[in-house]
Amino acid sequence: MVIKLLHRIFPGSFLALIVKEIHQILGNKEIIVLLTIAPIIQILLYGFTLNPNITKINLGVVDYANVTESRELIAALTENKVFVVKQYQPSQAKLGEQVREGNITVGLVIPPTFKRQLDQSKPADIQILVDGVDANTAGIASGYLLRILQQQGRQLLPNITLPLIRPAHTFLYNPGLISGWFFVPGVIGITLTLVSSLVSALTVIREKDVGTLEQLLMTPAAIWEILLAKIVPLFVLLMGTFLISLGVARLVFGVPLRGNLFVLLLLSGLYLFVGIGIGILLATVSKNQQQVVLTAFFVNIPLIQLSGAIAPIDSMPDFFRYLSILNPLRHYIRILRGILLKGIGIDMLYPNVLALLIFAAFFLTISIRQFRKQLT
Repeated sequence: MVIKLLHRIFPGSFLALIVKEIHQILGNKEIIVLLTIAPIIQILLYGFTLNPNITKINLGVVDYANVTESRELIAALTENKVFVVKQYQPSQAKLGEQVREGNITVGLVIPPTFKRQLDQSKPADIQILVDGVDANTAGIASGYLLRILQQQGRQLLPNITLPLIRPAHTFLYNPGLISGWFFVPGVIGITLTLVSSLVSALTVIREKDVGTLEQLLMTPAAIWEILLAKIVPLFVLLMGTFLISLGVARLVFGVPLRGNLFVLLLLSGLYLFVGIGIGILLATVSKNQQQVVLTAFFVNIPLIQLSGAIAPIDSMPDFFRYLSILNPLRHYIRILRGILLKGIGIDMLYPNVLALLIFAAFFLTISIRQFRKQLT
């Protein structure tokens, strides 16, 4: 029944090409390993081992007191360069929204009673909001904050032994500070990048190695059918790879899914088109499988390093921070962490979604054009 339905929907030559591609992919053991075993190993390995150092933590401030003492406190927090004041907000609600959107990592709220409590030699209450999605950054930020606040309190009133500043910590989105929750979504993005680019490149370059590109031209299929028959099976199998990766993240590391699953699948599918486009482009500029693997290595490593999957982008030099905007993996990891850990939707992620749309259109257009040149 399924085959008959497919024959009615698609032309016979197109369906035959899809069946040929599926048999070709499933008959290649190396590709099957890349699609199934490799993602599991990578997620388990990196999820348990990654633990980078953090610097230049983004700080947001709401200073209701606006007095000399509060400004001295903010200056003390940024003096050692661990914290960088990225923005001042007029209200705690606005500050919380910035933490939710991932624009700042730590939020500091100084109440209007700050100076009065200090003048009365009482502990001054302040509110600290920490984005707990990145557990490693959150832990470091919390430790530095407590140390700096204690030192600043002793400088304000050296004769008072009680703590003069009494912070109330709130860890958002990852209250247990589980480091795997931060790293595993990044590893999923890395895995999809490597697998989608390598598998698509290898399936296309194999046509060159065995000399079947010329045979495809002898078939009654149109060029668009040949191209689409290459992409559709890859896309379906790679979506299976994503589901395997997501299952490992949920079952082994307990990574939550707080957002919409359909949106997650939709945007992951969009990113797979980016990876497929990169892979086909690599295959068109390479002469054999060895060359395509080496070329993929030099392309994928910079994508990974500039994505924020392993080390925070804010800790990078300015040049590389701005350069990472041109990295599709950076935008996809932001989407993964936003949907999985924060439960936010396209309304907040639309800049990253738009970037993926542009990258997908660009790489698919260039790769298809190059592939068509080889068929004509």
